Amino acid sequence: MTDAEMIDCPEKGRQVERLRAIMHRLRAPGGCPWDAEQTHGSLVSNLIEEAYETVDAIQRNDLPHLQEELGDLLLQVVFHSELAEESGNFDMDDVARGISDKLVRRHPHVFATSQAATSDAVLQQWDEIKRSEKGTEAEAYLHGTGKGLPALLRASKLQKKAAKIGFDWPTQTGVLAKIREEVLEVEAAVDAQDLPAVDEEIGDLLFSVVNLLRFRKMDPEVVLAAANDKFERRFGEMEKRLKAAGISLEDATADQMDDAWEEAKKSKICV
Repeated sequence: MTDAEMIDCPEKGRQVERLRAIMHRLRAPGGCPWDAEQTHGSLVSNLIEEAYETVDAIQRNDLPHLQEELGDLLLQVVFHSELAEESGNFDMDDVARGISDKLVRRHPHVFATSQAATSDAVLQQWDEIKRSEKGTEAEAYLHGTGKGLPALLRASKLQKKAAKIGFDWPTQTGVLAKIREEVLEVEAAVDAQDLPAVDEEIGDLLFSVVNLLRFRKMDPEVVLAAANDKFERRFGEMEKRLKAAGISLEDATADQMDDAWEEAKKSKICV
């Protein structure tokens, strides 16, 4: 089947192939000017946006939108693969082959004779194989861990990896004590008007809070996203209450906003 025929192909099991044909047509002469102009670099923001929109659909348990967002995310993979194929580097099949080979190599407890009966054992084995493959056995244990991730996620990834070899608090009591210690250090730096120290101590405090979330098996991005949503709802309710009293946000005093905020906190829609 030619690319032109594949574009209209309805067959189940051939839709990824169809997507590749559509992408190839969009990039070909006489195709879409916008698609033709794109590069790996220009598509970075799109890739990040689609990844986060996929996460949002998962967090909302919105399966119809999850299907749509996974499609948008898949398009980014196909788009980058098309660009690479045009430059003679790799294609979509190479991408799929690479991840397939990696999954087989890193699951010897499934595809070979290794033993790994628990999730922790699987993860430890994965890390050992990964370090061996990349030739980083001689590198520092945390070398390159989470590079490119948002800071909160990287903090969690660093802590998880350190915990795998026993560098961890025995209970969350120690983590809570560390958070209290960091709060006191932030206060001391603020009182001393030591701005560089304030920045450093706030960073330590954030890192410790992420540690507590990791200890409780909670994702910092998910927790903060929920807090963001709650703040947005309460702020909207505060604004609504101020407007009902004939007060605009711009004209409201701090006390008026505080009162409306406390009322908003008690609202069922803002819990």
